[in-house]
Amino acid sequence: MNRIIVVSGPCGAGKSTFTDAYAGHMVDETGKTVYVIHGDSFHAGFVEPENKGDFFVDGEASDQVLWEDILKFNWDCIIYTAGRALRQGIDVIIDYVVEDELQMVKDLASLYNSDLYYIVLTASETELERRIRERGDLDLIERAKFLKRKLDGLSENLGHIYDNTDKSADTMIKETELKNYKVF
Repeated sequence: MNRIIVVSGPCGAGKSTFTDAYAGHMVDETGKTVYVIHGDSFHAGFVEPENKGDFFVDGEASDQVLWEDILKFNWDCIIYTAGRALRQGIDVIIDYVVEDELQMVKDLASLYNSDLYYIVLTASETELERRIRERGDLDLIERAKFLKRKLDGLSENLGHIYDNTDKSADTMIKETELKNYKVF
């Protein structure tokens, strides 16, 4: 039976770091290929004007892609790509913020008769801010704090939240027994 592991959390929670380390751990443990999907890679495909609000063509606003449409596009790509891997018998790890999209992933797991695991990484707001400052993404600090509060408060996240404040990827792997994060 294939596995889908979804790693969510606010900006700066260590999703990509953990996902990459955990994928390596899974390969070492099972000898099976794992396909990692970093949702930010799809997001990075959108190249937009620097000052979106100030960009006009012939006096009218240019074609702008709304955030909601970008998010939907990204999730469509993630679900499609994950489905392709699952059809080939490959386990999948998805690294992206899950706000309202968990049902889509549940449907995917059901369609491919796959086990689904869901981990929501978090850290203290101070730690999130420190990490974001360290990588130079200062414009994400308020978004990270907003997402932390939102994700911590979602009922479907209860029992799936893992606080990784002051923890290395190796420690996180040792402490996160996958069975504790199984959805179905």
